[in-house]
This record gives sequence, C-alpha cells and structure tokens, in this order.
Amino acid sequence: MRILVVRTDKLGDFITALPALYVLKQHNPENKIIVLVSPLNKTLALTCNFIDEVIVDDGQSSVYELSRKLKNANIDASLTLFSNTRVALAQFLAGIKTRIAPATKIAQIFYNKRVKQRRSEVKMTEFEYNLALTKALFPDINLEYTKPLLQFDDAKEKYQEFCKNNNITKDVIAFHVGFGGSSDDNWNLDEYEILIREALYVNKYNVVLTFGPDEKSLKEEMQERLKNTDIVFYLSTDGIVNFAKLISNFKLFVSTSTGTYHLASLVGTPTMTFFGDSKFASAARWKSVGDEKLQTHYMLPLDQTKRKEIFEIVKKDLLGQG
Repeated sequence: MRILVVRTDKLGDFITALPALYVLKQHNPENKIIVLVSPLNKTLALTCNFIDEVIVDDGQSSVYELSRKLKNANIDASLTLFSNTRVALAQFLAGIKTRIAPATKIAQIFYNKRVKQRRSEVKMTEFEYNLALTKALFPDINLEYTKPLLQFDDAKEKYQEFCKNNNITKDVIAFHVGFGGSSDDNWNLDEYEILIREALYVNKYNVVLTFGPDEKSLKEEMQERLKNTDIVFYLSTDGIVNFAKLISNFKLFVSTSTGTYHLASLVGTPTMTFFGDSKFASAARWKSVGDEKLQTHYMLPLDQTKRKEIFEIVKKDLLGQG
C-alpha cells in the first residue's frame, strides 16, 4: 500500500509525526510511506529510513498543481495529521481513495474518514494523537517505536571535528536562547545570561550557544553579553541534519519548547525545556518524541513571584546535571 502522510507545518510539528510514520512502516515493511512536507523539513525526511518518498509543498503553488503532484504519486490512502482547506481539497481532487484526518475545521468535508480527537482538550501529546490516527487505517497497528528514533553513523565523527575546531575538552551543555514564539514560555536574555554564567562557574562543562541561520543578530548580542569567556557561539548554517548530528553528542540541550528542542529529543539528547503554563502550550501537549526520562520540563508562569521561584529551581537543577 502507498500511504501518504501530510504534515506541512514547522520543524517541531513534523518531528511529532515521525513516530506515526515509523509504526506505519513497521506494520508492514511493504508499505511505501510517502510524506508531504514543507521545504524546511525535506532533508530531515530524506534522512529517515522509514520514509520512502518525499513530496515538498511550498504552500505557494495552486491547489490544482498540488493535486497533480499527489495524483502522480499513485497514493492508496492518506493520513493528514494537521489539515488546511488547500491540502484537503488537493487530496480530494487527486482521487485518493481513502482520506483520513481529524474531524476539525471546515477542511474535514474533503475527507471520507474523519476521526474525532478534540486535540484542544490535551488528553494526549501531539505525537500520541498522531500515532492514534494510524489506527483509523490499521486498527491492529502496534504503536510502539524505537528511541531515539533517528541516529547517524557519522555523528561522532562530526562532533569530534567540532570539538577539535573549538578547543572543546569537556562534556557540552548547549543553550538555544531563541524564543521561537511567545516570550511567556521562555526566559529573557538577562535570565539566560545568569543561567549560562552559572554553568560556566562550575567549570565542569564546555558551554555552546546555538543559533538558527536567521539568528545572526541574536548571536552577536549574546557574544557581546558574554565576551571574554570561552563559550562557543555556533550559528547553524549547514542544515538541520548536520545540526542534529552535532547536538546528538551534547550532554544537555537547554531551550524553550521550539523545533530545536524536538530535534534534540529526536536524536536522544537529554533536554531541559521551558513551556508556557497553559494547557495549549504545556509539556502535556508538546512533550517530544524521545525517551521521557531524558526530558526535564518546566512550566513558566506569568506571575513574577512564581516565575522567580521556578528560576531558582532551574539554576539548582542545571548545576546538578551529570
């Protein structure tokens, strides 16, 4: 069976789809697993050995162009993990016989198998809702998946080269200070600076600050704040897969709940992650796909007194790593 799985949004959202893709392939290795993804996630999708084909949707082409692309892929069934009217209509026009999606939004009218999930109630995490949707296609499917879900044969080699080039001799704690959304679910840069200096003070780790390719100005600001230190400031410009290889060797990855957190968890790196203190933004919904024992979550309240209390806990826990 040729199965299309649709998840055309951001990096973290796509990573929450990977367990579903894995179990579909494991259910029957003869299944051809095809994904429809945004350009950002193409290289990551191509790296996964449980994905057979990748179709890229830039979101700009017409619904008719997208439908032709899907029709040419000869798809037997589709699972749309997060829908919009455009991708729903394109599947309908492509003549995909079985079209499965959550029963939400007006787009559901273009699917012929709709599953009530009510994700807004947050009874499961996002990746668990995605896994559950596979049962609409195969009721007897095993939802267990391997962790870490993504590993690389050359990751150690890349890390050793990175260490040599940056004079790294100890385990690495990485901080990704970019906000990736509302500032309510992250520390401000002053608070991050305190945490980073605490990590430096114990003299047990090398500290690396990572930045996305569009965060050059943020990198420069942090370099100014933390000048005269031996911190490594790393701007990721060689793609998601190479970044994943690098961070898979880190001792700890500290960040807000953003795509880089999901990437770190995907490759088995321990994470310390900050979430908004609401049902929609919480770890209850956005916990990542990696081993739960390697994930440490903090809900950051709006109340400043409670926020300061959480900050002190984070400092203590950070220094207790390892």
